[in-house]
Amino acid sequence: MKKRKNHSPDFKAKVALEAIREELTLAELSKKYDVHPTQLGTWKRAAIENMATAFARRGAAPEQVSAAELDKLHSKIGQLVVERDFLANASHQLLGTRGKKW
Repeated sequence: MKKRKNHSPDFKAKVALEAIREELTLAELSKKYDVHPTQLGTWKRAAIENMATAFARRGAAPEQVSAAELDKLHSKIGQLVVERDFLANASHQLLGTRGKKW
């Protein structure tokens, strides 16, 4: 059984870039770099999906959540905690010692 290979991000980027160029098929790249074709496809897809982040502004502020939306989310969390506790207690009462306590 072969030991699992850990490839560096630089290697993955290089191979993914060659796969994007499509000068060689995935099977040929697989043979050239000794990497499974499915893995090459995964790296290629990840490179294409994350390509836009390379052009994002570095100092760009993350999306701001409004105070009203934050309050709404906190109240929803509180509601879910109360429901969970209620159901856990009801379950414990129904099942007795067989039930698991959260």
